[in-house]
Amino acid sequence: MIQANNVTLRVGKKALFEDVNIKFTEGNCYGLIGANGAGKSTFLKILSGTLETTSGDVTLTPGQRLSVLEQDHFKYDVYPVMDTVIMGNERLYQIMKEKDAIYAKEDFTDEDGIRASELEAEFAEMDGWDAETNAAMLLNGLGIETDLHYSQMSDLNGNEKVKVLLAKALFGNPDILLLDEPTNHLDLDAIAWLEEFLIGFDNTVIVVSHDRYFLNKVCTHIADIDYGKIQLYAGNYDFWYESSQLIIKQRKEANKKKEEQIKELQEFISRFSANASKSKQATSRKRALEKIELDDIRPSSRKYPYIDFRPEREIGNEVLTVEGISKTIGGEKVLDNISFIVGHDDKIALVGGNELAKTTLLQILMGEMEPDEGNYKWGVTTSQAYFPKDSTAEFDNDYSITDWLMGYSSVKDVTYVRGFLGRMLFAGEDGVKKVKVLSGGEKVRCLLSKMMISGANCLLFDEPTNHLDMESITALNEGMKKFKGVEIFSCHDHQVVQTTANRIMEILPDGSLIDKITTYDEYLENDEMARKRTVYTSTASQEEDD
Repeated sequence: MIQANNVTLRVGKKALFEDVNIKFTEGNCYGLIGANGAGKSTFLKILSGTLETTSGDVTLTPGQRLSVLEQDHFKYDVYPVMDTVIMGNERLYQIMKEKDAIYAKEDFTDEDGIRASELEAEFAEMDGWDAETNAAMLLNGLGIETDLHYSQMSDLNGNEKVKVLLAKALFGNPDILLLDEPTNHLDLDAIAWLEEFLIGFDNTVIVVSHDRYFLNKVCTHIADIDYGKIQLYAGNYDFWYESSQLIIKQRKEANKKKEEQIKELQEFISRFSANASKSKQATSRKRALEKIELDDIRPSSRKYPYIDFRPEREIGNEVLTVEGISKTIGGEKVLDNISFIVGHDDKIALVGGNELAKTTLLQILMGEMEPDEGNYKWGVTTSQAYFPKDSTAEFDNDYSITDWLMGYSSVKDVTYVRGFLGRMLFAGEDGVKKVKVLSGGEKVRCLLSKMMISGANCLLFDEPTNHLDMESITALNEGMKKFKGVEIFSCHDHQVVQTTANRIMEILPDGSLIDKITTYDEYLENDEMARKRTVYTSTASQEEDD
């Protein structure tokens, strides 16, 4: 159990948290949600003890071990992967190193023997003999191949390091697990494995995530941060949303009734206060009026952008034909003789763990990269807009947001352009901000503005939900669902894929393609290869729990 007691945190004059009291108990998974800037990551730091509070404190059950998903991807570069994971249980790792140092001594003394015996007993009690096996199961479940388990962390790419740090946090059955955006940079298979692991996890989990499907799958409770307070709800994310909206509705209706009652009382008092025969009744009404208090209903701090992709031209029957495309990058064949035809109603999700292959295919289709073999052809009625995974070059200039977007608008009118920026929550003076100083989320919203203003009837997205908050992801999801055109996209958000795509393309590790007209959940349920992956991940999770 971990508990915040009257926690207040002030940053300058602003109170980020004010007298927060909340208890997180064993056997539950808590989703910590709130608007960008509400303090989700900050609250996790307070719980972990890495950030001091202004007042109040955090207590946890004595003897319990707390584990945190770390964010510094370079911190462990000098260590092997296996050692990094086992460091998740700091005491166990210390015992292993002290044992190795004692046994490496040339002049082994009686005192060394006694100390080694003590360490061996503690090591066995902590299940040390199975440490590497357990670590390997976590790594395999998250998609880190066995041949990398004893590599140096510095030899891994960014996504692989993220998975190792997640395995480190999960290692050794911690009593309290704090996870800040654990699904970021994970492929859908790794996310599915993590979902099953957390569902079977018996201790306390507190997780921050923008993945609504993930929160719905794993959470038993939602802790909602709004205006410096934290309100706890039983149930998953969807239940929180329905409950919170119902509460607001009920309070508004109660206020409406009170306002009607106030109006009636005021009219009676005004009409009869000067009437001697009615004076007592008027006085009684005044007392009743003084007792009525309207509920203070503060609007949520959450802000939802408005995303609406409207094609300027209706798309024809001939959309896109791809014939025999192959591409080798760095000696690896990422695309191998891929062919498909896109219809005018297709919304295609590119899935699978081969991130490079998905990005490569999208870049080829947008003319940013040439295939080694094969060709493609867009129909004459099509127009394309593209959301790249890496937009660094796009914002490497001195333009203001307004001037930057003006360059992509067919209508050279500031008011027109600012209208699109306003939909994406860039209001007032935001329009003169330089694009090169924007945050990751702001850059994503700029790119979505660019896609909206293009009027394209074919949209290509490469991981558009990265860096977005929950509200923006929800708005993007709705915009993609409503779009009357063709979409080809790669996305790690399960709910976006499930609710948007009507066709699934999985690029396999050998560069070949599986192409099915189906939803994503049906694909996972019915496709043999996808089913094997799901069975494997669930089994790995169950074995780890045992």
